[in-house]
Amino acid sequence: MINYVDKIAELLSAQIEGLETDEIKGMIEQPQNSDMGDYAFPCFKLAKILRKAPPMIAKGIAEAIAEDGIFEKVEQVNAYVNMFISKTSFAKETIGQVIADDENYGKSTMGEGKPVIVEYSSPNIAKPFHIGHIRSTVIGASIAKIYDMLGYDVIRINHLGDYGTQFGKMIVAYRKWGNREDVINEPIKTLLSYYTKFHVEAEEHPELEDEARATFTKLENGEPEEVELWQWFREESLKEFSRVYDMLGIKFDSYNGESFYSDKMPRFVKELEESGIMENDNGANLVRLDEYGLGTALVTKSDGSTLYITRDIAAAVYRKETYNFYKDIYVVASQQNLHFQQWMKILEMMGYEWAKDCVHVPFGLVSLEEGTMSTRQGRVVFLEDVLNGAVDKTREIIKEKNPDADAETVEEIAKAVGIGAVVFNELSNYRIKDYVFSWDHVLNFEGETGPYVQYTHARACSILRNAGDDIVAKAKEGFDPQYITGESAHALSRLLYDFPAVVVEAGEKYEPSVVTRHIVDIAQAFNKFYHDEHILVDNEDEKIAKVAMVYAAKTVIRNGLDLLCMKAPEKM
Repeated sequence: MINYVDKIAELLSAQIEGLETDEIKGMIEQPQNSDMGDYAFPCFKLAKILRKAPPMIAKGIAEAIAEDGIFEKVEQVNAYVNMFISKTSFAKETIGQVIADDENYGKSTMGEGKPVIVEYSSPNIAKPFHIGHIRSTVIGASIAKIYDMLGYDVIRINHLGDYGTQFGKMIVAYRKWGNREDVINEPIKTLLSYYTKFHVEAEEHPELEDEARATFTKLENGEPEEVELWQWFREESLKEFSRVYDMLGIKFDSYNGESFYSDKMPRFVKELEESGIMENDNGANLVRLDEYGLGTALVTKSDGSTLYITRDIAAAVYRKETYNFYKDIYVVASQQNLHFQQWMKILEMMGYEWAKDCVHVPFGLVSLEEGTMSTRQGRVVFLEDVLNGAVDKTREIIKEKNPDADAETVEEIAKAVGIGAVVFNELSNYRIKDYVFSWDHVLNFEGETGPYVQYTHARACSILRNAGDDIVAKAKEGFDPQYITGESAHALSRLLYDFPAVVVEAGEKYEPSVVTRHIVDIAQAFNKFYHDEHILVDNEDEKIAKVAMVYAAKTVIRNGLDLLCMKAPEKM
């Protein structure tokens, strides 16, 4: 497909002395208002170089490049050169390329041969998988998909929170107030009730905290009873987590959590000692990072037990030695900013030059309308309940509008649209924004929502079914672009053309919302095209061309939804 920015930069370069082609490329703009052209070039910067008034420079450039075949017209407006691409050649090039590439449209080879790790979700074992976890889970899964599309070799890691003092607390609570049968019947909710009770009781009996620390030390030392209980809590939790991952269609290559690195940490404690950057303070080991504005990082406690920093250093080195990653991306809440800055700085100080390839992708927090979520206080909204609630609401809407619909089809659509609504809600805003979870908002299907985009895809599929297999096959073979050059058709073509660049931008920014907003724009442009143009007309050549555009729009919406881990229903 023609790279129009590159092509225009070459044309301009022949007319401008004193600027490199890459610099010219960076100056080319895409006007918001289509009346100002598809591309524009400002000439203010050339005034000093060419010693002429910018409008005069713009006029000379416009006249010099106007005859090139890629343009419909070129105009000088004040200090700008406004360029209008030939709508016919643009439609032929863009729609033809989308149809040819189909599910591969938007793919790139830029990451070929480069392993990228994406760590995401990472819930704590024996604690609820709540609405707060959806952020890391779906943002990370989408980033992984985006990097897949960019050609990287993606390794998906669920770094489970399956180690630490909280397991000492859980084991103590289970032994004091637990019941095996209750845990088997409802693992997470039962274990949460024990954990909540522990903190209530510890207010009155602080000695419980000491007992929990001693129990965790036994776990670290491999005491059989503690290890057996811990493994059981882990297995039961993973069963519950897997149900939610299956609902979301999310998979991982590794579930190596914190415990996996327990036997690898002594190596790094020793390295830190030998490097001279770690010091002992009353039995605790720490690294002072004040000169970098990062305070003091505790590496091991006075009782010898390890901390998150120790485990994250061990995990990063293990991953580099195992996968030789190009990037190691951590999708973890912004609350952990200091933690990531500290251990990455320590890695760098230890001489691991690849520390710069570890990337923390932070995101904002979710709170409830009644306040901040708290596992200790038992104030959480279970993610599985949210997903099931969305499916139930969608099922009600479908049955209300289509009372005679086949039950199996209704269920399939209800899952795709209901779960898609929740996911889209997460990915539609910048990831760094905090937000308050509201049932009403998540389950509101009006406006620029996931169901709106999915419905647009279904509408396009319906048009293709009505057109018939013969017309669709002819549209794929070739079409006359003169029939899809109207204002709304060209606006849609422009958005389809931009999709591969949008995928690159989303990858560079670690920002799925770039894709989300773009497919909303495509859906809106498609619906305007559908409103403005009669598609299944009598003239077969015109019908074939318009069906080709419908097929292309449907393809890009589907590819975009896939990057968001959403399904694209063909009927709704």
